[in-house]
Amino acid sequence: MSVPVELWGVRYAQGGGLTDAERATRERLRLRAVERFEGGQKNAEIAAALRISVRSVERGRRAWRENGEAGVLSQGSPGRPRLSEAQIAKLERELERGPLAHGWADQRWTLARIKTLIGRLFHTSYTVEGTWRLLKRHGWSWQQPTRRAIERDDDAIEVWKKETWPRVRPPRQSAGPGSSSRTKPTSR
Repeated sequence: MSVPVELWGVRYAQGGGLTDAERATRERLRLRAVERFEGGQKNAEIAAALRISVRSVERGRRAWRENGEAGVLSQGSPGRPRLSEAQIAKLERELERGPLAHGWADQRWTLARIKTLIGRLFHTSYTVEGTWRLLKRHGWSWQQPTRRAIERDDDAIEVWKKETWPRVRPPRQSAGPGSSSRTKPTSR
């Protein structure tokens, strides 16, 4: 059994959604549904014929009734706030100044801090994931220190792993039979 496709009113979290081709396919399906609305077919018949949910057909019929064919046409990509090339150049200059220049207590740029900086500078909002995509698109990458701390003692670390860790490590859970009930541990 196939899962019905939703055509109207679907929202996607964190920048998900449809490609332009997928959006065009959905729009063609909606227009086929409109032809059937005009032909007087019932919602259940349309849903079965187009392999979409009845609820989706109901939403489409309502949009068509309220706004005509324009109500079922794709409104395009919801997009995301984009910075212009001039704004990207300004962001890069501000990042090079460092976090201290922007009020943070240390010299670490985190995605959350960069997201906040973008909001302060350009009055536009990005998600943390969107901030990462923006930086990656413009050639930035995450960084890690190129050298280890001078204070690091590899021999002491190995001794700790072999002697101390086995003593402080929490015991493994028993492999015995368990229970799926929180209130009756002996039930199965």
